Amino acid sequence: MIRVRIANPYEWPLDYARLKAAARTVLEGEKISTAVLTLAFVTDEHIHRLNRQFLQHDEPTDVLTFPYSSPSAARLEGEVVISYETAQREAQERGHPLDAELGLYVIHGCLHLCGYDDTTTPSAAAMRGRERHYLLLLGWPDITHSDDADQR
Repeated sequence: MIRVRIANPYEWPLDYARLKAAARTVLEGEKISTAVLTLAFVTDEHIHRLNRQFLQHDEPTDVLTFPYSSPSAARLEGEVVISYETAQREAQERGHPLDAELGLYVIHGCLHLCGYDDTTTPSAAAMRGRERHYLLLLGWPDITHSDDADQR
């Protein structure tokens, strides 16, 4: 059983069902059958604080992933923290729907929990391919950009 919970402390207008479905689709597609996952939607200030505290990066970011188990564990557990404000800004600047940007961040975070890595050019390219696959499978446009591999 895959359980997806949404934390929305700032009360952003979210399509809970679609975001949960995106997370489930990725986990199931990556052959994960048992998982407990939280998707947390926060401000730039909030994610900046987490990024500094846990990764020693003194800047806001779009997505942070906190695995609470290994990708090969019997039950995958983790949290994906997403900056709603960054998603809004990126969607507006790139001219695509906010829900697609949020969906991309959910997909990206879930792929990290499943063991994907984007620290090298080949691993980033593989991750972009999986993101593209899930965006299209879920009915969102392909908003991935190959030159953005280091930004997520």
